[in-house]
Amino acid sequence: MANALAERICTPCRGGVPPLTLDEAERFHAEVPQWELVDDAHRIEREFRFKNFREALSFVDRVGELAESQGHHPDISFGWGYAKISLRTKKIKGLHENDFIMAGRIDRIFNSGAEAP
Repeated sequence: MANALAERICTPCRGGVPPLTLDEAERFHAEVPQWELVDDAHRIEREFRFKNFREALSFVDRVGELAESQGHHPDISFGWGYAKISLRTKKIKGLHENDFIMAGRIDRIFNSGAEAP
């Protein structure tokens, strides 16, 4: 099931905006509950599992295409059978609504196998 966040597009973040408060982050987190709030709600991350290296690589490629199209770039580590994605807005050193939009769109790629963007 696609969530409302997955339908949205990231807006450019130029810095100077405060990161989300814990309460704000928790509200957005409710829409992407498989992601974990970490570092005192300054980052979200999720680990995805796959049958093999090729599937993990394909997923990472699709997430990379999405990231380029949105101008919002996660930290990604992957290997045989897994990919771990971490999101935060580096310009504000914390979470922004864009991080949750990306999480929703990444979930949509994982759940449906749909091509990015």
